[in-house]
Amino acid sequence: MPSRAVSARVSAAAGVLADAALADAWRALWLSRLLVWAASVVAVVAFGLSARAPAFDPTGLTSPFGATGNVLAAPLGRWDSVWYLAIAGGGYGGGGGREAFFPLYPLLVRVAGTPIHSALIGGALLSTALLGVALVLLHRLVCLDHARAVARNAVLVTALFPMSFFFSAVYSESLFLALSVGAVYAARRERWAWAGMLGALASATRSAGVLLLVPLSMIYLWDIARPALRSRRRLRADAAWLLLVPLGLAAYCAFLALVGLDPHAPFSAQKVWFRSFAGPFGGTWDGLVAAVDGVRQLLSGARTPVFFKAAGGDPLLVARHNVELFTWLVLAVAAVVGVLRRLPDAYGAYVVCALALPLSYPVGPEPLMSLPRFVAVLFPLAIWLAVWMTGRVLRERLVLAAFAGGLTVYSGIFATWHWVA
Repeated sequence: MPSRAVSARVSAAAGVLADAALADAWRALWLSRLLVWAASVVAVVAFGLSARAPAFDPTGLTSPFGATGNVLAAPLGRWDSVWYLAIAGGGYGGGGGREAFFPLYPLLVRVAGTPIHSALIGGALLSTALLGVALVLLHRLVCLDHARAVARNAVLVTALFPMSFFFSAVYSESLFLALSVGAVYAARRERWAWAGMLGALASATRSAGVLLLVPLSMIYLWDIARPALRSRRRLRADAAWLLLVPLGLAAYCAFLALVGLDPHAPFSAQKVWFRSFAGPFGGTWDGLVAAVDGVRQLLSGARTPVFFKAAGGDPLLVARHNVELFTWLVLAVAAVVGVLRRLPDAYGAYVVCALALPLSYPVGPEPLMSLPRFVAVLFPLAIWLAVWMTGRVLRERLVLAAFAGGLTVYSGIFATWHWVA
């Protein structure tokens, strides 16, 4: 009887937690997506589109709805969305850089878009739904170690992060976030089959998915070190599931070989995007040099381009980007230090490894290009920030206000076809 009573209480607590996760995630989802949509539409109406938009989307994949419809759909597809939509519609090949974009997300975009005859709408709905899934999983993951207030703030800062407009656009960010949080949550719950399978799907979404082996392996080692050891057979079976994680990447390379394409293309295609190996974390120094040079240019007396109207390729615009990107790096490093000090070692190891990848392969003209977008999916950073701010009203208000303001501005820049990250 006592054991039944305990089980009943645990089940009831789990039910309450599930309801809390859904409620908090739903609130963060609709608030943030409404902000993204409103900011994007207002920016397009007020400032128009960059003159360079036709050069990056010559076939109009992101603008198929007519004048009014295209304004309303402004947050859905820009920049890399063109590549995902092109792959969803025509597959790989063609001599371009398509192979740099891993297959799981464009495959799901194709599936989601087929019933409604629009890959753009289908992809945006898919991304938004996956963001909701990611927020629920993140809430439940945080609640394994912290109170509901921390979990609520973790989903809020994730949904309001200034780069979170990518989570509802035709980009793979929300898919990768959902899979990576899900894999770690499954591991924390000792559901190793789920952890391995979700990790494999993550590595079929982007190359960084393979790095989930780091936190999953550390969680596994922590698990077997506990006093209540299980049978050796069970331990070996659990470890075997982790071997699934790299299979997503391996399957993609094998697919390319089967269709007559270069199986190494996912890596060699990075040259199309001007990425090259600069040594471990070598991009950090390159980013610092570019930022210092950018400050010198901006202070040289030349007029800084108007915020939304700056022409792409302008040296001053590149200078401003390099300063901005290095600022993002400084903030990310501060958050990483917080993760290493306050959160489980597995979380810290994951964010260090995940940042090592882009920081070791900088982009020529803008070494830290896309860094804020890569930071957006590193969920341990959001957990640390939530821990740091929860219970301190002023911190909470300042962080959430700053994030909401940043999301408003960056959503408008993205929607008007100006480069963000």
